[in-house]
Amino acid sequence: MRRSRPWISGSAARRCAPGGRTVLRSGAGRWGPSAAADTERGSASLEFITAGLILLVPLVYLVLAMAALQGGALAVEGAARQAARVYVQAPDEATAAARAERAVQFGLLDYGIDPVGAEVNVACTGGVNGCLTRQNTVTVTVRIRVALPLLPDLLSLRDSASVPLEAQATQTVSRFWRAG
Repeated sequence: MRRSRPWISGSAARRCAPGGRTVLRSGAGRWGPSAAADTERGSASLEFITAGLILLVPLVYLVLAMAALQGGALAVEGAARQAARVYVQAPDEATAAARAERAVQFGLLDYGIDPVGAEVNVACTGGVNGCLTRQNTVTVTVRIRVALPLLPDLLSLRDSASVPLEAQATQTVSRFWRAG
């Protein structure tokens, strides 16, 4: 009874020896000795380390950059949402502006972002008497720039290699709102 062996290449000639054993011709197997295998000894580990570093370093930087951008996006979104909430609950316009500014600072600092460069803009719809009137809509827009990680502060590269992020949040002043 003959059994086929899938690991033997098609160029290998099989012969049935007396006693039912399969015999290969010399040097005809896939894993047989060859002259090319002797010349490339010991370089696989070096190639693996070199190729691994070439591929790994940009991948690690990409992960760090995406993490910084995601943190910035979460920070600016949370800061805008909280600023809009505190703005519509304030008793007057001056207090509302101060509380919104403070909410943006705290929101950005929670994520490790410097709030000095943040721009805060408050816009209202309707409201002839100001933003804080009943059923008025207040929209707070926060803009920041997130610097890419691991860039030196040499020649002001951090300013040109930063990504602008913006978020808006809208809240409605309560119909039960009362000044003072």
